[in-house]
Amino acid sequence: MKAVLCKAHGLPDSLVLEEIDSLIPDAGEVVISVKACGVNFPDTLIIQGKYQFKPAMPFSPGGEVAGVVKLVGAGVTHVKIGDAVIAFTGWGGYAEEAKCAAAQVIPMPPGTPFPLAASFTLAYGTSYHALKDRAQVKPGETLLVLGAAGGVGLAACEIGAAMGARVIAAASTNDKLAICKLHGATDIINYAEENLRERINELTNKRGVDVVYDPVGGSYSEPALRAMAWKGRYLVVGFAAGEIPNIPLNLTLLKGSAIMGVFWGGFIKNEPKLSATNMQELIAMMASGKLKPLISATYPLARAADALNEVMARRVVGKVVLTT
Repeated sequence: MKAVLCKAHGLPDSLVLEEIDSLIPDAGEVVISVKACGVNFPDTLIIQGKYQFKPAMPFSPGGEVAGVVKLVGAGVTHVKIGDAVIAFTGWGGYAEEAKCAAAQVIPMPPGTPFPLAASFTLAYGTSYHALKDRAQVKPGETLLVLGAAGGVGLAACEIGAAMGARVIAAASTNDKLAICKLHGATDIINYAEENLRERINELTNKRGVDVVYDPVGGSYSEPALRAMAWKGRYLVVGFAAGEIPNIPLNLTLLKGSAIMGVFWGGFIKNEPKLSATNMQELIAMMASGKLKPLISATYPLARAADALNEVMARRVVGKVVLTT
């Protein structure tokens, strides 16, 4: 089978497409014939050795796949050969086959296209965990989403709106913000052209926002924190801008606010039952039409580097997906 391999840490263009042996499941594992794999910002980090997990070389990036069960190991009962499934693999998805623990595999909703299923798990799982479990967003609260047009950002806009929040989307271009308006945002901020803190104060009559969802980091974090309401919750999701900001902690004292880390990979490892419940709730929300994942482009495996370069350059709106 063909697989995109990382043989040494580096940038996307260092990846190679090679023929390797087919996979065999151990007890409790599943091998999936991959039909589609989501491309996510953590993929750009894991190939550079900058992510929390560092797989042994060589490995394929790609943490979320959709496909058909090819083989099952001993003890696996909730899926069988031939079932269409979604899986969170962590890595290994940029290939024609992927292997993971059966607990990380769920049946795919009937009638769901494989690319759509593969674009759903990480972005929506992360955002739902952030807004439901960490911030505990309530109807009527105001949610600011930074990097709102990216995969997790757009998911946060949709989920926040579905939870009854007023969603303020912040992104770098008017075209991106127009997409955010179609996915749950009621107000928008172009932080390439507008002063972020001043615009937040204008939109909230200086009250501030209750929750900040931040997958960007960099220079936008501190002004967003300064524009929070009393008892606000600041969600640290990632650092797509590349810079981990230094936050003056006196701001949390003055605001009575909380800074909360959001690490979905750690969540599914430490709280598997709650994670499974969340995923079933998300699937139900998608089936009802409340959530509509946006796929802006698909690429074949041979162009995995192109897809990753688009993500690194922050040119992607919604998600991009690899197909086999």
